[in-house]
Amino acid sequence: MFRPTAVFVQDNGASHLAALRPSGDQWTGSHTQITWRQRDDSADVEVGSTAGLSRIAVRWALPASPGSLILGDAWERSYGDLQWRHLQPDRFLPWYWLAHDPVTGRTTGMGVDVQPAAFCSWTVDADGVTLWLDLRNGGGPVELGSRVLTAATVRSFSDAGDPWATLEAAVATMSTRLPARPEPAPAVGANNWYYAYGVDFDEKAVLKDASTIVELADGHPVKPFSVVDDGWNPGGPASGGPWDSGTPGLFDDLAGTAAAVKEIGARPGLWFRPLLSREPGPWGLPGRRERTLDPSRPEVLDLVRADLQRFRDWGFELVKHDFSTFDVFGRFGPAMGAGLTHSGWQLADPTRTTAEVILDFYRVIREAADDLVLIGCNTVGHLAAGLVDIQRTGDDTSGREWERTRKMGVNTLAFRLPQHGRFFALDADCVPCTPQTPWGLNRRFLDLVARSGTALFVSIDPAARTDEADRDLSAAIRIALDGGDAGGIRPLDWLHNTTPQEWATGGGTVKYGWSEPWGADPAAG
Repeated sequence: MFRPTAVFVQDNGASHLAALRPSGDQWTGSHTQITWRQRDDSADVEVGSTAGLSRIAVRWALPASPGSLILGDAWERSYGDLQWRHLQPDRFLPWYWLAHDPVTGRTTGMGVDVQPAAFCSWTVDADGVTLWLDLRNGGGPVELGSRVLTAATVRSFSDAGDPWATLEAAVATMSTRLPARPEPAPAVGANNWYYAYGVDFDEKAVLKDASTIVELADGHPVKPFSVVDDGWNPGGPASGGPWDSGTPGLFDDLAGTAAAVKEIGARPGLWFRPLLSREPGPWGLPGRRERTLDPSRPEVLDLVRADLQRFRDWGFELVKHDFSTFDVFGRFGPAMGAGLTHSGWQLADPTRTTAEVILDFYRVIREAADDLVLIGCNTVGHLAAGLVDIQRTGDDTSGREWERTRKMGVNTLAFRLPQHGRFFALDADCVPCTPQTPWGLNRRFLDLVARSGTALFVSIDPAARTDEADRDLSAAIRIALDGGDAGGIRPLDWLHNTTPQEWATGGGTVKYGWSEPWGADPAAG
């Protein structure tokens, strides 16, 4: 690692960045001291401040080659927007960046280890590189007091042979401090969201989904999941808790539902939104119309612990927790930008950064879940790494509009696949089988996800089942339950295509036609 050229700080309510005075590996100002703690292959950024602290900018004079292509990650899910792009100085790049020089063929970059104490992003320009550390508490400064905070561990990435290999090596490097992950069983199953959308379903429909996925798995020794997604509780879709009962007349006995799914031969799963309540209470975030719960409060964490224990007592084996990034920041990923949230509000505990609060929240869920399989949706991937088993890395696919599945699902699988098996198991979201979407296109996405070895969940509308669809689904589900293509897969045209068509597999190159029903269809037999 190489020492920064300059360090800037925004503290004490200032509206702008001020340069700190360098002295060896320290930079100081009237209220703040930053230490660059060098290690063999990384460096910690340590922060102390006697004033309210908002942001730090760490600068290196590392000019990028004019023709370089630049890649970064996303705050939470991606939204069909991951791509290699020409130099754009105002483009913020969450967590890490890579630069590929088409002339020399070299790919290099920088990033921060997973589970940092700040929201970290980068900008790359013709004169250098800047690491932006957002240390705020909500939309206001954090009050560290006497604490010295290790805000992030910084790493640099050298060329590993080609852009794909370099990204794989970078992701592996940023996750080296995580405990070794046990080899998980393939995550494959049914999820009712993309045909039910949280309405017009009941226990009978859930059990039919379980029977369908077991039938399509066709006796495979690895049991598939059957997930009851949003809409099972009295509040309806995207509503909040309490999460202590199902909708009367539709889900009167959730423990009985879970037991019935197991009897059919599937593993029961359940969705919930932990940071939203339908009932008024004293633990909400300030200035929110909805009753959004403040995860910095111990009482809120106790509620979440109780919810997870209840789901375990009911007999569920998988829990999907959703919406927490939106509930904390009031924005989804594309609207978060460099500002993350609106200014002028703070969490109840102002002594911790928002990143620290969210990390503690994820740790509480992980501990309370115990042996449950956890899916994080609308969770911050770089913070959730090691704390969820499966991560929804892209925004929703669709049972109503194929273009959304192509845009969201293919893009996130192509550009975040190196995170699979390192940060968590990747979930590019469900493959729909519905009357509203063309099966000739959906089955191509199905084939790709199955080959990838990532999580494969399918939303099968009973009205869309045909002999052809059943054959395709069964074949792909069994491939996924086997762990995917033994040789692995990787996109080949990802440097210039946001939804890559050409993929290398263990058996050779496969080409998918995503745009037209008559395009290349390797899943057709």
